[in-house]
Amino acid sequence: MREPQQLPAVHEAWLPREHSLHRPRHGGRQLTALICALVFFTTPALLWVFGARPAEIENRHLAGFPSMGDGWAFFTSLPGWATDQLTFRGAAIEAADWVSRTFFGETPPRDQGGTTGTGPLPGSPPPAQTQDGADEPTTSGPLDQAGYRQVIEGRSGWLYFGYDAEAKCDPVRVLPDTLVRMQRLREMIEGSGRKFVWVVAPDKSTMVPENLPSSYPGRDCHQAAEAPTWQQIDNAGALDLRPELTAAAQRVGRPVYPSNDTHWTDEGSLAMTRAVAEAVQPGVTATWQSKQVGTYTVAADLPPLLGKKADKTNVLYDLRPDGIVDRAGQTITDIETPSYRFASPMSSTVNEKTLFYGDSFTKASSRYLAAGFANLTMLAYFTPKTDQAQAIGMFVNSDVVVLETVERSVSSGQLPFLDDKFLTALQAQLQANPR
Repeated sequence: MREPQQLPAVHEAWLPREHSLHRPRHGGRQLTALICALVFFTTPALLWVFGARPAEIENRHLAGFPSMGDGWAFFTSLPGWATDQLTFRGAAIEAADWVSRTFFGETPPRDQGGTTGTGPLPGSPPPAQTQDGADEPTTSGPLDQAGYRQVIEGRSGWLYFGYDAEAKCDPVRVLPDTLVRMQRLREMIEGSGRKFVWVVAPDKSTMVPENLPSSYPGRDCHQAAEAPTWQQIDNAGALDLRPELTAAAQRVGRPVYPSNDTHWTDEGSLAMTRAVAEAVQPGVTATWQSKQVGTYTVAADLPPLLGKKADKTNVLYDLRPDGIVDRAGQTITDIETPSYRFASPMSSTVNEKTLFYGDSFTKASSRYLAAGFANLTMLAYFTPKTDQAQAIGMFVNSDVVVLETVERSVSSGQLPFLDDKFLTALQAQLQANPR
């Protein structure tokens, strides 16, 4: 009987190259790779021990450690969490930006390849999560240009959020479908006896286009789509703030959007507050008075996307609905869970229970909304902190529903409350609880 063949009593790397079991030794390269891995993984840990902490350099919360209950999403979420935990990430981004601009005369390539739609702040919601194939968003035709920018660098130091262009050029849901769903939402809310107002905050690139560069990825389809987009939005019955914002800019002698931030200034917040209050209760703002009471400086949201830091300074106003008493409060910093504001009813305020279901433009305007609406709830529609049942409960518990969406979210169709699952559940609750 033939005995089984034994492996050679030598290391496989020492066998002749002709031998079928020969495996070359890579000791030098393996050692180098091991050292690099140890440095990469132990340096952040050592920095953490000595007090260094990762910073929120992109004006968003750092990614949390994923839950084991997320299934396979646990593994796909780990890279984002690990990246956010790098304490030296801000310095690395700044270094990459300096090298690219100094030696190549352009922004680093990390800013190319399309944005995720999340935006520099929660004002640009994440992509809508579909629940089944029947509700899969439809998309438009091929892109006219590749390599969208997170930030478009314009003339005279002006910065624009790149998703303004990408949303129109490569939507996740085509605009006609979005507007059909929006009409369904309007009909179910109004059919339940509640008032409904849909207000659209214009993109900065829409209101201040003169400082856009002569060329940028998506420029052609971005500009070609703007007029038809607004025509369809207006036909759908949305509250168009462009005239009010234009008038405010003429009144103060400057744009109502900062050069380095994608959100409007307080003049824009006041314009939306007045316009929505009039839409809910015509004539209610007849006695409203506002005057400048100071300025404030906060971090701008676009420079961090380029690895930089910069501030913006806005004018602060009061708001006296009766022309006498200032009712403006503090700006709310978080609407990811319902934020309630109550005040004594006045004949010059909207006193019905009002839900403002919006994005970061609602949050930026919260100081003035709380002055004009006596019984107000504000909630972000993009938040994972408030589940579907809680959000629907806010609709049911309101007499007036104000839906605020930024233009780029409408253009892209990234509006999670328009998914079939949400609309169906909301309709059932509204029918069961009419006003």
